[in-house]
Amino acid sequence: MGFVSFLGRVLFASLFILSAWQTFIDFGDDGGPAAKEVAPKVASLHRFLSSKIGNVLPKIDVKHIVLAGMTLKGLGGIVFVFGNTTGAYLLMYYLLFSTPILYDFYSYKVYDPKCHMLLAEFLQNVSLFGALLFFVEMKKLSPRKQLRKKLPKSKTT
Repeated sequence: MGFVSFLGRVLFASLFILSAWQTFIDFGDDGGPAAKEVAPKVASLHRFLSSKIGNVLPKIDVKHIVLAGMTLKGLGGIVFVFGNTTGAYLLMYYLLFSTPILYDFYSYKVYDPKCHMLLAEFLQNVSLFGALLFFVEMKKLSPRKQLRKKLPKSKTT
């Protein structure tokens, strides 16, 4: 059971670790292709929040968002492999904050093919989040190593 569990965690975390590695390789001076993809979505989110809150929001640098996502994915994936719930929480934070921004299917009409593609990827990330929730709860419920009670030795006189 121990090896199969470890193998499952490695396979699950490889999705995040390889994604973080690819983002790191392509990062460059401008944040790479990830920053170019995220920039319009962050700008629209910034405009939306500014209209609701006011112009008190600071300017958001997309490179910092890409760097934070890369760090959460990489570090969270590596720590998750070793069965620590901290890694699962880091990956959950990444999914919680990035999924609604990256996969904004709600910005398109229902008949648009891009809407269906983004909805499928959104639901995939929701299922990954659910798997991480399941892991955390199973970690809480699983008993730690059972300590054997030592039987008192009988005294001979």
